Amino acid sequence: MNRKTAAIALAAGLSLGGSAAGITGASAEEVTLSYFTFSAAPDHLEDLDAIVAAFEAEHPSVTIEVQTAAYDDYFTSLQTQIAGGAAPDTFELNYESFVTYARSGALLDLTDHVGDLGRYYPLALEGFQDGGVQYGLPATFSDVVLIYNKDLFDAAGLDYPTADWTWEDEQAAAEALTDADAGVYGDFQPVSFFEFYKALAQAGGTFFDDEGNAAFNSPEGVAAAEWLTGKPGTTMPTLAEIGGTPDFDTNLFRSGKLAMWHNGIWQFTGLNEAGVNYDIVVEPGSVTPANAVFMNGAVASAGTDHPSEAAAWIEFLTGSPTTVETRLASSWELPAVDDDAAFASYLEITPPENREAVFEALEHIVLPPVIERQQELQDTVTRALERILIDGVEVQTALDDAVAEVDELR
Repeated sequence: MNRKTAAIALAAGLSLGGSAAGITGASAEEVTLSYFTFSAAPDHLEDLDAIVAAFEAEHPSVTIEVQTAAYDDYFTSLQTQIAGGAAPDTFELNYESFVTYARSGALLDLTDHVGDLGRYYPLALEGFQDGGVQYGLPATFSDVVLIYNKDLFDAAGLDYPTADWTWEDEQAAAEALTDADAGVYGDFQPVSFFEFYKALAQAGGTFFDDEGNAAFNSPEGVAAAEWLTGKPGTTMPTLAEIGGTPDFDTNLFRSGKLAMWHNGIWQFTGLNEAGVNYDIVVEPGSVTPANAVFMNGAVASAGTDHPSEAAAWIEFLTGSPTTVETRLASSWELPAVDDDAAFASYLEITPPENREAVFEALEHIVLPPVIERQQELQDTVTRALERILIDGVEVQTALDDAVAEVDELR
């Protein structure tokens, strides 16, 4: 395994060797399984259909019934279905939400229903384990990079960002590239939990200490909060200007009005279709590099009437050759597999020219802090940042209050 695929495996890897386990203990009766997903709609429904068709061809007695919801609505719908005793047979969970569902008793223990777990990279399996029990299989990974508009840099006579940039370099370029009167901004980084925990790591801090207590009100946490909250109204639009407009940052970048954008590799397809002249680089750090990797997994409901069929579908969905080829061809996140040949072809797709940065970002991974009451933790941190930015609360005070709230959630 080379450095690149070793990094992929470290994030969420599994080997493509072998095929999904057969449906053991299943009858010949016709079975319909529901699958609920947030990542397929609206852009990748045809890709998911291709995976479903291939699975059904191998398992003609099983029909997969796909249900989708937008991410913002997905977990509310999922919780409602579970609470009402109508949970989908199989469904998608991200790394951040997995523990909550595993500990609630909602998930099927897959241990006796799946094939050789040795083909999965250990760290990926651990991400979807709780208490040593395998409740899910890793499906995909994606990471966040710094996407930049080459035309805007060229027009300003500035050098493109490099992998050794720091926050200071990014800030200087963002200021030079911002022309608010013309509606052009140098930078865009959401003021949110997901950006804060990463910036905290870039500043050299940790979210929880060795005893498991919240520790993000440290000097490093203050630096991270100041980094994020200092951008709106200076090098990026204000929160009021952004409002609740869907895809505000996406539209800004696609229209050529945004120079640098902290966002994920899932944006490549849309940018290519829009014809934007862009490239990417690993995100700048402060005292140390730190990059966010998001993992999604597939799980089965504890109450499914067809555990063997559900497990077979999950294995196919996460690691079959059809899935790998389909995801890579469409840039629908990246399959969590260890396959040099597959990723070699992925690297040949341009733009971006510097697609290697997708894998370079995996060399300094920082995963989100996770607790059972995950959504409340995320909301608490985001609310603290908004208090600083909107209400003018002093940074240390806002973080101190948030730390106390998070410790109460644990």
